[in-house]
Amino acid sequence: MLKTIKASNRRAVASLLTHTRTRSATTERRVAKIVGDVRRKGDIALTKYVRTLDYLEGPLEITAEEVRDGASRVDPKVQKALRTATKHIKRIARKQLPRGWQTKVAPGITVEQRVLPLDRVGCYVPGGRFPLPSSLLMTVIPAQIAGVQEIIVACPRPEPIVFAAALEAGVTRLFRMGGAQAIAALAYGTETVPRVDKIVGPGNRWVAAAKALVSVDCGIDFYAGPTEIVIVATRGPAAWIAADLIAQAEHDPDSRAILITPNRALAVRVAAAVDVQLDVSSSIARRALKNRGGIIITATTAEAVALANAAVAEHLVVDSESLAKQVQCAGSLFVGPWSAQVAGDYAIGSNHVLPTAGAARGRGGLSTADFVRQFTVQRMTQQGLRGIADTAVTLARAEGLDAHAASIDIRRRPQSVRPRTGTLK
Repeated sequence: MLKTIKASNRRAVASLLTHTRTRSATTERRVAKIVGDVRRKGDIALTKYVRTLDYLEGPLEITAEEVRDGASRVDPKVQKALRTATKHIKRIARKQLPRGWQTKVAPGITVEQRVLPLDRVGCYVPGGRFPLPSSLLMTVIPAQIAGVQEIIVACPRPEPIVFAAALEAGVTRLFRMGGAQAIAALAYGTETVPRVDKIVGPGNRWVAAAKALVSVDCGIDFYAGPTEIVIVATRGPAAWIAADLIAQAEHDPDSRAILITPNRALAVRVAAAVDVQLDVSSSIARRALKNRGGIIITATTAEAVALANAAVAEHLVVDSESLAKQVQCAGSLFVGPWSAQVAGDYAIGSNHVLPTAGAARGRGGLSTADFVRQFTVQRMTQQGLRGIADTAVTLARAEGLDAHAASIDIRRRPQSVRPRTGTLK
């Protein structure tokens, strides 16, 4: 099933590792229409789309009583697992929270960094083939730890397990809506759905296209495409590596699952193990491994790591600390054979909402820092301004911005009007 290629076959390697972000003009036109309708017509358009596209029959908003009732029907063992995952995610989220600070730059000059939570955020939770309570936990909990007062969740078909996760995470309001119509409602607000400051969470191509479209007016986390895993291994167990590749492949037929190894014998064993394990796996995993899966055999371990860094994978798995030290770029890194990537999807505490399609070049996964505003506060005394006046004026004039220089000069003229102090009347 898995194609095996040599690293010397540069064209084949490039085909396997190159990021492909498929854009559909038809989808984007349809998304633009939906977003535009909801933005202009509010609840009228939103209701139309959730009835026809999400097949919603009941009320748009789910009541707190309905959430509690649904959560009560969840298996106690599952509820316990949600509580444990919540505890771990909170622990990491607290560590990620940016801190405010203040420093003295020079005599009479101080700069402060102020960190404040966003007022309201929207978390999108997919409702496809299976409910995804883990995505709710990963998006809502960092917002809660950041101090966001209103956390709105949109999910087209929330199951009782999603209700249970919502209770654990601290969701403020929960709406039955999905797709581009949900993103538009969150971004622009309707009579029923409040407008949010930022939208986060994974989704299908309709959700991704809508997030990209509204990003000029509303903050988003990042464009999330099909999931990816790259494994760099020099030894086995081959069956474990095969299981990890198949696990990611079952998400989506466009998922990317790749092993890079200098060990030819390991490559053979992994390919054989994939064939055996696929007998009990989904057709989606089979399609993904056929289309975007593969094994690359390199001449050296260093070459394997270099290819992995170039791949900029969402999930990168390496089998030793020595390899981990050489990693320069990944959405999330898992080290050692016991660090199963799937555990990161649920229980480790690190976030599984991660950049795909090369976006890890510029950022890591979702974190508490995504839910705060960070801005600087500057304070200067007369002494402080005098100390940097020449520097500021010189640079302003070098840029040809004479009015900038004048706003400094006017403050250091003897005849300049001094600011008054006192109480406003």
